[in-house]
Amino acid sequence: MDITITRPAVKWMKEELNIESGDSVRFYVRYGGSPQLYPGFSMGIALDSPEKPAVSTEEEGLTFFVEDADSWYLRAHNLHVSFSRKHDTIIFEYNESSDAE
Repeated sequence: MDITITRPAVKWMKEELNIESGDSVRFYVRYGGSPQLYPGFSMGIALDSPEKPAVSTEEEGLTFFVEDADSWYLRAHNLHVSFSRKHDTIIFEYNESSDAE
């Protein structure tokens, strides 16, 4: 399980979430929203500090992470976050992980 984020997605988050170097962004599982991997659940984002991260990455001085409690959602996938110019928002993509158990 890995997280990758494109530069345009990082730029969008900096502007939309008003975040700066040193801040942390949590990707978490929420009930509802547009189903992505599992019916009834979707990925959300929040400003938060890591407590028990299952996976994290740093881009442009920001930490992006998924807590261990939410790792079930990605279990055999990598999370790729990109930016859609057409929709002016970030897009979550889930690619099968080569190191899945």
